[in-house]
Amino acid sequence: MASIRRRKPVEPRNTSLQKEDEDEEEEVQEDYSKNKHHRKSDKKSKPKWSCVDNCCWIVGCICVTWWTLLFLYNVMPASLPQYVTEAITGPLPDPPGVKLRKEGLKAKHPVVFVPGIVTAGLELWEGHQCADGLFRKRLWGGTFGEVYKRPLCWVEHMSLDNETGLDPPGIRVRPVCGLVAADYFAPGYFVWAVLIANLARIGYEEKTMYMASYDWRLSFQNTEVRDQTLSRIKSTIELMVEANGGNKAVIIPHSMGVLYFLHFMKWVEAPAPMGGGGGPDWCAKHIKAVMNIGGPFLGVPKAVSGLFSAEAKDIAVARAIAPGVLDNGFQTMQHIMRMSRTWDSTMSMIPKGGDTIWGDLDWSPEEGYTPMKSKQRNTDTQKASQDGPESEISQTKRANYGRIISFGKDVAEALSSDIERIDFRDAVKGQSVANTSCRDVWTEYHDMGFGGIKAVAEYKVYTAESMIDLLRFVAPKMMERGRAPFSYGIADNFDDPKYQHYKYWSNPLETKLPNAPEMEIFSLYGVGVPTERAYVYKLSPSAECAIPFQIDTSADEQDEDSCLKGGVYSVDGDETVPVLSSGLMCAKGWRGKTRFNPSGSRTYIREYAHSPPANFLEGRGTQSGAHVDIMGNFALIEDIMRVAAGATGEELGGDQVYSDIFKWSEKIHLQL
Repeated sequence: MASIRRRKPVEPRNTSLQKEDEDEEEEVQEDYSKNKHHRKSDKKSKPKWSCVDNCCWIVGCICVTWWTLLFLYNVMPASLPQYVTEAITGPLPDPPGVKLRKEGLKAKHPVVFVPGIVTAGLELWEGHQCADGLFRKRLWGGTFGEVYKRPLCWVEHMSLDNETGLDPPGIRVRPVCGLVAADYFAPGYFVWAVLIANLARIGYEEKTMYMASYDWRLSFQNTEVRDQTLSRIKSTIELMVEANGGNKAVIIPHSMGVLYFLHFMKWVEAPAPMGGGGGPDWCAKHIKAVMNIGGPFLGVPKAVSGLFSAEAKDIAVARAIAPGVLDNGFQTMQHIMRMSRTWDSTMSMIPKGGDTIWGDLDWSPEEGYTPMKSKQRNTDTQKASQDGPESEISQTKRANYGRIISFGKDVAEALSSDIERIDFRDAVKGQSVANTSCRDVWTEYHDMGFGGIKAVAEYKVYTAESMIDLLRFVAPKMMERGRAPFSYGIADNFDDPKYQHYKYWSNPLETKLPNAPEMEIFSLYGVGVPTERAYVYKLSPSAECAIPFQIDTSADEQDEDSCLKGGVYSVDGDETVPVLSSGLMCAKGWRGKTRFNPSGSRTYIREYAHSPPANFLEGRGTQSGAHVDIMGNFALIEDIMRVAAGATGEELGGDQVYSDIFKWSEKIHLQL
């Protein structure tokens, strides 16, 4: 029988000890409740993580990442990126400078660089109290440190006077001088540096290279009025030609610098006081060739969207990703619009030539274009113009590129006869839509009122001609300033004395090339990159301080070959300038002896098919056709260096054409 073990009885605990335990337990419970109360109160008192905190954190992360990568790039052995790249892709070709030095090429003609809009540095010479400590520090270019340190102060000092287009009272911002003005836009982001380095390999140095930096915010004539920049360029070219044994200069403008130098060539020959007094043969005596890179000769549609709503394709995408942040959170877009609308130079890139060049509601030169994966190279001008490669006609909906702005995708695609339009020009603008809190950042939309905004949308579609009236309606102060320095038409009769005024000098359709038959004109630009041509717009969601119009990023086509993506119709170009603007003058307007080119200066088109870098170690690549990255394109650099060393356009091989520029130019009925 199993034995049963008895449990020993538990002795009762001492009552005094039990009381102590109970007291301790009460103290612990009380401490816990106090801590819990403190945690709750701390949680209540802790400030919320605001949108501003988020954005500051993001900007800080981007800056830290950028500087970290830049530091690592600078400390690594210089040969490491090349070694790794060659291990992946094979041996790299020699840079143009090395290649041409082996061929025996040497520096001959002095070269002059003319930078475009925003790529040259600007520094502070006088400012308000908020800018203390920034004397001769860069406000534009370099690290852009002041943008996030004191953004409102930066905007104030980068803006010009809204009445005069010159310096505001108490502020003087001036262009940086020398090659450093535009060799790099920001640390690690080259503009002219690669070209300068390659020219140096065949013997060029600072005395034979000149950066014609200017304040790219001003109207072209005002750079002379305020800074005497045009006079400085004239005297420098004269000195360089004389010091180099009479060898004429090779001028290399980029982007808006192309229009600036076109203005210069008329200014330098015109009599004083409006012009430089150099006489009608100045260009013939001093210029061998003008090698225009990515020239917006006839303007860019991108300038329209920038002036109309302070955005382009990239900004529209950012707005779609973070709706309301750019407009309502920081009113960033309003600050940008207020600042950029004081820059008169932006009006120089409004499309020129009206519907004759850019098309109307039912027609455009690029009609039938669809993106192509590859294009057969064609260097024969006649063959290119007659039976060159024609872009395959898309089976998707027809793109009406002449409709630069359409309010709604349905309007962009509709037959012109089906579009009911109400003229906006005489509309009553009505009561202001902005409250007093918006006035410090509000633009001229402030004064339009609901009536004016509604009238703009009800007109529904704008071509190149009606778009000028649109900008005069929505930005009257800016466009009134622009009446004096710029014009956008086509000359009827060059014998009319009015064309002697400087407002026509930067429009190739309203001015003549200099009387310089031996001077060569090149148009060098990239192709194969989707480039903004027309936009689908919508009214912004109601917000008192927001810009009332924005690109409709929901307007899209599912077809892979469609030219409509995110509310933007694209054509062939260099991402900024359409082929039509870069190439038409050299393909048609200036080709041979015409009324625009009375002396018959030779013109050449050299296109560079875009090829993105194979891997990130190649940086921005050596075969890029993009608007700024093309400045590192080895083929373009080689062409420039050969001309600077004495070659002619014929010796380069004449035209090099990948696009349909000659076919498109045939469709344009331009009186020659």
